[in-house]
Amino acid sequence: MRAVVMERFGGPDVLQPAEVPAPRPAADELVVAVEAVSINRSFDLLVRRDGNNRNVVLPHVLGADPAGRVVEIGEAVEGFAPGDRVAVSSTIRCGRCRECAEGDEASCRAPAMMGVHRWGGYAERVAAPAAIVHRVPDGITAADACVIVRHAPAAYNQLVDKAALEPGEWVLVMGAAGALGSFCVQIGKALGGRVIAAAGADSRVEAALALGADYGVNYRSEDLRERVRAFTAGEGVNVVCENIGDPELWDAAFDSMAQRGRLVTMGAHGGGRVALDIRKLYGRRLRVIGSAGVTGRNVDDALAAAARGGLTALIDSIHPLEEAAAQHRRLEESGSVVGKVILDPTLAA
Repeated sequence: MRAVVMERFGGPDVLQPAEVPAPRPAADELVVAVEAVSINRSFDLLVRRDGNNRNVVLPHVLGADPAGRVVEIGEAVEGFAPGDRVAVSSTIRCGRCRECAEGDEASCRAPAMMGVHRWGGYAERVAAPAAIVHRVPDGITAADACVIVRHAPAAYNQLVDKAALEPGEWVLVMGAAGALGSFCVQIGKALGGRVIAAAGADSRVEAALALGADYGVNYRSEDLRERVRAFTAGEGVNVVCENIGDPELWDAAFDSMAQRGRLVTMGAHGGGRVALDIRKLYGRRLRVIGSAGVTGRNVDDALAAAARGGLTALIDSIHPLEEAAAQHRRLEESGSVVGKVILDPTLAA
């Protein structure tokens, strides 16, 4: 089969099309004919550069979130049939740690990742444990499905499981036109929140407003604190979805919280090391909550919402598998991409 293989770490040119043996399923696995897989910054761009400290074994095939159709089924797998439309979640839980034993599936201590610790979806076919394969409802394309299953469950985990957002509360979404941020905007609204979309370019603010945000602010050209206070009549927001970790933005997002506010974070594209004013933290009874991982219920909620037409996946463009290197380069060099870039192995190069 065709795949894009990394023989070494480095720039986009290390991604080379190649012919490799097609996978066969283990007893508890499915083989999926890939129709869409997105390019992710953490699991693709950073892993490609240097492994991102994730114990990647070379040669390697990237791709954390493939979607397509079942073509082969392991002998111990039940409930799936060839031809089923499916999407693969990225996280494979260890099943051995205390958290897994207690049923806290979002907190597994030693998860493996599709496209990181095993070959992923930059290929015509991919093998995946049946436990992380989800049926895709009718009416959802493979491209939409891979984006929704990869990012929307994390937004549910942040806003429902961690922040416990209540109807009428204010939500500030940082990076609101990003893959995770765009779903935080939509789910925040669906839960009855009043959403302020914050992004680093006017076009990205407009994209988030089109998804239903009540207000928007460009945090690169406007004073985020002042704008949030103006929108909320001086109170601040109850919840911040802060998935950037940029030291230049953290203080303004943190200061935008109301008394007893909750800041939930999952991601650190902006660097990950920030200063924390402890006096504000305890004086205003604030909470900073780390959120990594999702539950099966989060995935089910996301797919159900998408089937109802309640979620929109922001997609920039779709390309043949052989354009993987070119699209990695484009994402690294351009700050204007709005939405996910998708690879589709069924497209001719």
